[in-house]
Amino acid sequence: MAKGYWIARVEVANMDGYKEYVAQNGAVFNKFGAKFLVRAGKYENPEGSSRSRNVVLEFKDYETALACYHSEEYQRLVAIRKPHGENDLVIVEGYDGPQP
Repeated sequence: MAKGYWIARVEVANMDGYKEYVAQNGAVFNKFGAKFLVRAGKYENPEGSSRSRNVVLEFKDYETALACYHSEEYQRLVAIRKPHGENDLVIVEGYDGPQP
């Protein structure tokens, strides 16, 4: 079964306000078995647009990735996060088929 992923690009306007979201999101992500693969590390943007923070979360499957986002617990965190920056989020099913 293919894993599920959140791919987020974030521009934080108010880091002090955003810190509350960061402080609380671990418990929700843990509940859904999420694992950070990328969490605002160094990056290069050779094509297209970018934001200052990039995050990739891995879930056991696509359905769990969707369930986490739509959960009451995470939607409460969205309300905390939204006033403090801009966020692009894609929830995508991974690929576990043949490789070239």
